[in-house]
Amino acid sequence: MYLRSIASAVPPNSFTQADCWQSMQRGNLPASLKPRSAALMEKILTSGSSGISRRNFAIDSIESVFTRTAQELSEDYEREAPALATNALAKALSQADLSASAIDALFLCSCTGYLCPGVSSHVAEKIGLRPDTYLADLIGLGCGAAIPTLRAAHGFLAANPNATIAVVAVEICSAAFYVDDDPGVLISLCLFGDGASASIWSGKGNPGDWRAENFTTIHRPAEREKIRFVNAEGKLKNQLYRSVPGLAANAVSELYAQRSADPDQVLAHSGGRDVIDALESTLPFHLAETRGVLNDHGNMSSPSVMFALERRLADAAESDQRYWLTSFGAGFAAHACEIGREITSS
Repeated sequence: MYLRSIASAVPPNSFTQADCWQSMQRGNLPASLKPRSAALMEKILTSGSSGISRRNFAIDSIESVFTRTAQELSEDYEREAPALATNALAKALSQADLSASAIDALFLCSCTGYLCPGVSSHVAEKIGLRPDTYLADLIGLGCGAAIPTLRAAHGFLAANPNATIAVVAVEICSAAFYVDDDPGVLISLCLFGDGASASIWSGKGNPGDWRAENFTTIHRPAEREKIRFVNAEGKLKNQLYRSVPGLAANAVSELYAQRSADPDQVLAHSGGRDVIDALESTLPFHLAETRGVLNDHGNMSSPSVMFALERRLADAAESDQRYWLTSFGAGFAAHACEIGREITSS
């Protein structure tokens, strides 16, 4: 399938890591934690070592997050996820010079909330998709969801080569914040941000177009408890073990060995500083775009790898011919695909 456009959206409210710590203090969060837990959060947010400068949240006040009920967080997601996804998709349609009526299918992934009908139904209404547009929501895939969602879209276009489709990844991580003394929970509070990415694809391309192909995946259910959401008092609680960077690096290395050709760059999910360090220790690349996304937005879960792709494409060298994309997360699962230039017309 062939890329027509890619665009991203983040909420307007941007906070530095220092802002986050100050807000947590105003919200009296440290007092609710064990001294060791409060010290851990202060170190991550104020030492400048997290690899994150800013994060965007679909909330005006960070301190309000920590006292919100499960019902209020669910309402936050229902309000903000469709709005942010629609914003990103509108940008992608504009870049592709297409109207919403040109879209034959919408594939959308998200894991930070739940709606039935899914977020895609709300986006279809907001942006004006045709009543016969095929809508598909992929949930439960966690941070790695963007690439398997692209793979589902790839299958649709293989069966419908004349179609034009949209793929959206949207997460409102601030609607999935949870507080206790678990180190994984605390690190999550210091890491995640809100964002959405939308891309437009078609089944036929021209020379010079970017084409997605060679999808691969690996899942290891035995490691499921190392990174997942669990239900805690009706809220989503991120369960995150210290072994995750190593798990990610090992799985990604295995997938990279299955590549069809050497890429000009690897574009990865920005899981966090330690994750990126682990990836760079096993891959022959400096993950500049991935680090840039982490610095500017934190870990946005599923949209992150698409932010990295958008960033690379904006400054692509004429010599660039192939990128290798990878994402990973809950499952434990890791995924990859290749984005290469079309050499001959199809």
